[in-house]
Amino acid sequence: MKIVPVPVRQDNYAYLLIDEASKKAAAVDPYDVNKVIAAAENVGVQLVAGITTHHHFDHSGGNKEFVSRFPGVPIYGGSDKIPALTNLVKDKDEFTLGDIHVKCLATPCHTQDSICYHVTDTVNEGHPGGVFTGDTLFIAGCGRFFEGVGSEMDTALSYLATLPSSTVVYNGHEYTQGNLAFAKTIEPENKALTRLDELLRSNEITTGLTTIGDEKEWNVFMRLGDATVKQAAGVSAEASSSAVMDALREMKNNFRG
Repeated sequence: MKIVPVPVRQDNYAYLLIDEASKKAAAVDPYDVNKVIAAAENVGVQLVAGITTHHHFDHSGGNKEFVSRFPGVPIYGGSDKIPALTNLVKDKDEFTLGDIHVKCLATPCHTQDSICYHVTDTVNEGHPGGVFTGDTLFIAGCGRFFEGVGSEMDTALSYLATLPSSTVVYNGHEYTQGNLAFAKTIEPENKALTRLDELLRSNEITTGLTTIGDEKEWNVFMRLGDATVKQAAGVSAEASSSAVMDALREMKNNFRG
C-alpha cells in the first residue's frame, strides 16, 4: 500500500490510495480530476475507484467529471448528497482495493455524512496503516461544526483515537500552521508542540507525516480532559468534554493568530 497526497485548490488535499501489487488506485476526494490523473500517470497506476469523505463541494466536486473520465468506477461515500455516488457506506462497512482493506468510520459533525476511511495493508504487516479524515480531524485541529454540535465532534475524535497510535493521518486541508498557532495559546508548555513546530518548518506538505498517537499528544480538541486545556477554554474543572469542545471551537473560530 502506498498513499500519495495531491494538493488541489488553495489548501485542499486529494489522495491516491495505491495497491502496489496491482498498480491500481482509488482517488480520495478527487476535486481536481486533471491533477489527480497527472499524479496517477506520474506513478504509473490505474484509477479504478473514487472515495469521498463528505459532500462539501471542495471534496466531492470532481466526482462527476471523474466518472465521466472513468466510466463504471465505483464512488464510495456516506450519503446521496455526494455527486455520482454508487456505493453508499455507513459506519463499520468494509471493502477492499486489491490487498488494501478499507473500514468506514462514521464521524458526523462537520457534515452528517462525514466518513473517515481506515486503510490497512493485508500483505505487509509492518505497514502502520492510515486514515483519511476529510474535514473531521486535521493536524492539531478539527473541522467546524457545520451540521453538528460539540458532543458529536468529541465522539468523532474519540472514535478516531481508538485506532492504533501508529496510524498515519491524511487530512483534507493544509491547516497545520494556523492550528499550531492556536494550540500554542492553549497549551504553551506542551513540549509536543515543539516537535510539531519543527515538522512544519521542515515540510511544506504536512499531511501523512503525523499519526493518531501524535494527535493525542498535541491536538487540543483531543485533550479535552486536560486541566490546562480546560482552564484555557474558560470552563470549570468539572465541565463535560462536550462543553470544553464547544468552548475551544468557538475560540478557534474567532482566532486570528
